[in-house]
Amino acid sequence: MADDMNALKRLHDKYYSQLFLWACKYLQQETVVEELVSDCFIKLWNRRKYIIIEKSLKAYIFLVLRNEIVSYIRKNKNKFEVKVKELPEVPTEESINEQEYYANLYKAIQRIPEQRRKILELAVFESLTYREIADRLDISINTVKTQIARSYQFLKEELDPKDFVLLHFHCIRK
Repeated sequence: MADDMNALKRLHDKYYSQLFLWACKYLQQETVVEELVSDCFIKLWNRRKYIIIEKSLKAYIFLVLRNEIVSYIRKNKNKFEVKVKELPEVPTEESINEQEYYANLYKAIQRIPEQRRKILELAVFESLTYREIADRLDISINTVKTQIARSYQFLKEELDPKDFVLLHFHCIRK
């Protein structure tokens, strides 16, 4: 029993962020997404003796989440204007791996000190210039440059080298 609990905890730790980010693409309500993802792990636990995995455990968990999303949308169809083609498909192994990349990036970004993270997010996600960031946060441009450089250094140390290259390429393209 304790081994089962440890296995479930390891699965949760490994896949929660990926599942959460993937589900957020279909439902923009974070509390609902958190509940649906948690329900997936509860279902895994409750059905652990009867589950037969045909492909991969990762794909199976995403399938369970997809079904949770579809059920939620159907139960709340009066709140949603969703066409059948907009319902999530079971992700491919490639898209699951992409989710893993974003989950790892998200976790690494969350470990950056708050002020530094805010500067990085303004630069990367809002595409603000150093001057705009400095003005918005009432700090010097040199502080912005230094904090962004430190953020990138931290991410470079935290992420797999190929993932850091992808992040850097993504930021340059913006």
